[in-house]
Amino acid sequence: MDFGLNQDQLAIRDMVRDFARREIAPRAAEWDEAQHFPRELFSRLGELGLLGVVIPDDWGGAGLGYVEYAAVLEEIGAADGGIGLSVAAHNSLCTNHLYLYGTDELKRSYLPRLASGEWIGAWGLTEPQAGSDAGGTRTTAVRDGGEWVLNGSKNFITHASVGDAAVVVARTSKEGAHHGISAFFVPFDRPGVSPGRKENKLGMRASDTSSLVLEDCRVPADHLLGEEGEGFIQSMHVLDGGRISIAALSVGIARGALDAAVGYAATREQFGKPIASFQLIRAKLADMATAVDTARLLTQRAAAMKDAGLETTRESSMAKLHASEVAVAVSEEAVQIHGGYGYTKDYPVERAWRDAKLCTIGEGTSEIQRMVIAREVLKAAEGAS
Repeated sequence: MDFGLNQDQLAIRDMVRDFARREIAPRAAEWDEAQHFPRELFSRLGELGLLGVVIPDDWGGAGLGYVEYAAVLEEIGAADGGIGLSVAAHNSLCTNHLYLYGTDELKRSYLPRLASGEWIGAWGLTEPQAGSDAGGTRTTAVRDGGEWVLNGSKNFITHASVGDAAVVVARTSKEGAHHGISAFFVPFDRPGVSPGRKENKLGMRASDTSSLVLEDCRVPADHLLGEEGEGFIQSMHVLDGGRISIAALSVGIARGALDAAVGYAATREQFGKPIASFQLIRAKLADMATAVDTARLLTQRAAAMKDAGLETTRESSMAKLHASEVAVAVSEEAVQIHGGYGYTKDYPVERAWRDAKLCTIGEGTSEIQRMVIAREVLKAAEGAS
């Protein structure tokens, strides 16, 4: 098995790494402090093909696979977790959901705008009463002639106040529990859709997170994605890919924190010599490096399986669970290695520590990932007996 990237993939990774170090890292602290979403940066990312990474070029995308996508997100995440989160949400959730389930006409109208960065996409699944329990969705969609009328609210929605469209999950039937939920593509220029309260977050502060309000919002009938009643199943399939993206983002945050810790340890002197010469610091760096590599390998496995057309529910959840918890642990150790300086905003590791925590929550908490993994393990055991 080849655990490395090929020459084309390395070229993509190196291009993104160079861009992230030049255009993202120097301004990351500024964007974090101001909670500023840099729309101008996303125009540049679109020009580089990084906002439609897994979308075929026939639809305006870059036509790459999840292995390349994971490499892209690692590099962006190493520079700024918030920017990485926005790139992941735009690519994996909104744009990919539209690509997988939209009609050809709908995709022709909107995918090129999303893939180019002309439009920024959001994904509306979570509600105040429907977080981990997506089946508890209360937002409704009622058919009225040639339109659907949506009412309800979504919260914790990436890009709700800065984006241009969202995939919104809504209940179209009271019957059938999960099978009574459908998905819709909702451009934000439609009457009745508006952003709500912007969240004041601990981390990922360059990534906009707000609520989304729908009040008699009408969309054409063909803005229904797939078949009526398939929205929940679609969302679970979309999340299999989305969790790979959060795993890759987590690897990036962890690697960025590790790189910072290595650099600091090599130059910070105590007792007349660099702290990198101390056995306890070396042990920390060894454990951190090993954890980052294990997280990357799990992520690459899930990405390669996705590209091969295999089911990745178990592998995506494993990668997301492990990588997100590694990101928290490694960034915390990076703060410890920096000592008091690590607790200040003069160094990037405190931001990495704050950013990392969301990776254990968004797109399915660590607890949900463990439930998913256990279910898949038991299912496989039953099938083998």
